[in-house]
Amino acid sequence: MHVPAESHPDIHWPSGFSPAEAHGFHHVQAVVPGPPERVFRLLTDVAGWTGWIPGCEAVSTPTFTRTFEVLWSGHRFEVYVGEHVPPRRLGWMSVGTGVRLYQTYLLTEAGDGTEIVAESAVRASLPKTFDTLSPAWVERLDDLWHAQLTRLTDERPPSA
Repeated sequence: MHVPAESHPDIHWPSGFSPAEAHGFHHVQAVVPGPPERVFRLLTDVAGWTGWIPGCEAVSTPTFTRTFEVLWSGHRFEVYVGEHVPPRRLGWMSVGTGVRLYQTYLLTEAGDGTEIVAESAVRASLPKTFDTLSPAWVERLDDLWHAQLTRLTDERPPSA
């Protein structure tokens, strides 16, 4: 788990949901091959999420929409897209029983690749519940990031 001070200054957080107000915060960044358009397309390809996101069991829609549902690690989440600025910014709030997670991506061109900054802030309605789940959520966020990074690194753009 990272400290809120590590949050990237260009990340946009919903009102009342900054990393400083969260029960848990996660920050990762890396450079992956290809332009931001490619990375954005892969992140918003919800039809494929069950094939590469650890614990993603179902998504209620085959296309990326402003609201949808996800069954993740046995938990149902309603997802509300808060920021959708192709190909630079993406962010959504996931609301599940007792847990709210805001995940955001900042994509910046970096030579022949894309620097991706991914941050997540987790809040729980009951701190005791969150304290019990905290190690599991951190592990799930790490697994999610590693799966995303692998997909973004390994998936090659179609040949011209």
